[in-house]
Amino acid sequence: MRSLNLDQLRTLSEVISQGNFSAAARRLNLTQPAVSLHIRELEQRFGVQLIERMGRHAYATAPGVQLVEHAERIFLECEAAAATMRRFRDGWIGRVHVGTTLTALTYQLPPIMRQLQTDYPGIDLLVTNMPTRDSVENLIKNAVDLALVTLPIKEPRVRITPLKPEMLVAILPANTRNVPDVITPEYASQQRLVLEHTRGAVHALVMQWLARHLPLPTNPMLVGTVEAMKKVVELGLGMSMVPDVAVTGSAPDLIVRPLRPPVPCTLALAEHTDKPNEPALEIVRNALLTLRT
Repeated sequence: MRSLNLDQLRTLSEVISQGNFSAAARRLNLTQPAVSLHIRELEQRFGVQLIERMGRHAYATAPGVQLVEHAERIFLECEAAAATMRRFRDGWIGRVHVGTTLTALTYQLPPIMRQLQTDYPGIDLLVTNMPTRDSVENLIKNAVDLALVTLPIKEPRVRITPLKPEMLVAILPANTRNVPDVITPEYASQQRLVLEHTRGAVHALVMQWLARHLPLPTNPMLVGTVEAMKKVVELGLGMSMVPDVAVTGSAPDLIVRPLRPPVPCTLALAEHTDKPNEPALEIVRNALLTLRT
């Protein structure tokens, strides 16, 4: 079947909207015979009557109503396509997809995203929260362009640039008694633990830290976000280990303690070693590198 003629669909829509062939012709800057021809060709194409006339008034038949509904959706898609092409023509720089840990997305990325949007409106910046292991997999598959990840990472196809030397800290409810100055694996293993979901990099770090005390007497409660973990701890339901950036402000409902031995959870920028450089990618990369301390 040959492609639909958008001009004919537009004519049908105008005839139904105006209720009159002459009025539709004036709106479309066409002759009335040209309008009649468009409607006749559409009716011949589909083999159904689309318009019925009663005197000088034109009414849509049931098939005509259905076809116009489809046509309106087609017109919207055409307008969206034209707007997209105009954006490419008028200053579009490129599209960059960044994978990021939830901690970085929550505490470090927002001002960078805001600045990029202000300074480079021609960049389509897509940011997706994903665990570090998923970010690495997606970098290798070229499904993301850059990623903010938690070290360590051992993958020769991924180039790593350390950004911030963060550390894990323990958080406990504010009313916890006899909390030691530093939290050891021995102490932590005897507490009710609230930990990140099992695919998260922090969960893996904590499990390595607790390795000599596994299996734990009580299975940890697994929570999806750092903020949720903090809230669960505030409610007195256990202790947790989170990146220090998550508790840098005042936390009156939490006790914060360092871990011994310490557990680094350094934030890093990751990218595929063979990723071709492009203007948008370089701009976003340089913006993320401002996190480096």
